[in-house]
Amino acid sequence: MAVLLILFLVLLSSSASIESRLYTNYYSKSCPRFTQIVQDIVTNKQISTPTTAAATLRLFFHDCLHNGCDASVLVSSTPFNKAERDADINLSLPGDAFDVVVRAKTAVELACPGTVSCADILAVAARDLVTMMGGPYYNVPLGRRDGKSSRAAAVDGTLPLPTMTISQLINVFGSRGFSVQEMVALTGAHTIGFSHCKEFTAAIYNYSRAEQSDPEYNPRYAAGLRNACADFQKNPTLSVFNDIMTPNKFDNAYFQNLPKGLGLLKSDHALFTDPRTRPYVELYAKDQSKFFYGFARAMEKLSMYGIQTGRKGEIRRRCDEFN
Repeated sequence: MAVLLILFLVLLSSSASIESRLYTNYYSKSCPRFTQIVQDIVTNKQISTPTTAAATLRLFFHDCLHNGCDASVLVSSTPFNKAERDADINLSLPGDAFDVVVRAKTAVELACPGTVSCADILAVAARDLVTMMGGPYYNVPLGRRDGKSSRAAAVDGTLPLPTMTISQLINVFGSRGFSVQEMVALTGAHTIGFSHCKEFTAAIYNYSRAEQSDPEYNPRYAAGLRNACADFQKNPTLSVFNDIMTPNKFDNAYFQNLPKGLGLLKSDHALFTDPRTRPYVELYAKDQSKFFYGFARAMEKLSMYGIQTGRKGEIRRRCDEFN
């Protein structure tokens, strides 16, 4: 009897282990056209709406860094639960990112009902869009399940803010197992996308009695930002590109901008001035291939953070609500 019990426990342990593994070819038999379907959807969406790539990459970060890559940020609030996407820091997540995931999920469900998780769709969509913008291709192991919880109250303090100091940012990433170099590499995602004016106006308007703007900004750049954001109080949706030089290309120009005072956010400037992060900024500014390698490895690692597998999660029928 004892031998049978031990054998049962071994088999149970083995099953759980197998259940928790992710593979790049996870859907090769159950949904063989999965990657092609997602690629077609994101390509069409990016062509019609060029801001989709940056939006989706940001959505992926906000999903994964908070509590793991489980698509919990996609869930809509109900009268009984205020979900993650309605946390203050997530209110500015662009609608195009949610839309591309919904479109991909709809197409995948038609081909393979109840088979592919929203978490896997978001992870693959983010990778495909990075590559489409000229960035590196990296492997995305598959087999995630969608999370069963999404609470706005749990988001506070778990995501990086543009006003954070480097020490605070290091703590946010470090608590999730990411090194300083990996943090800098991931921040290189600012090479595409935009930020709302309200996130940096304190640094470009009436900065001090002596300076109209923070002296870390290139003066001409600061003047251009003041002009672009002149009506931000009337129009809170006003935004500018994070990378002024090549805003629609995934490259290392973001890092090259920082020594020139062309960083947009307080945290961008801090990356160059802080001795803990400056060596990596200089490394990536000098060598794009090293940035691409570092970014790809960090994204692979991020895509595996806090994942749900097997019975711990579910495969949602709709990405915006639990089953």
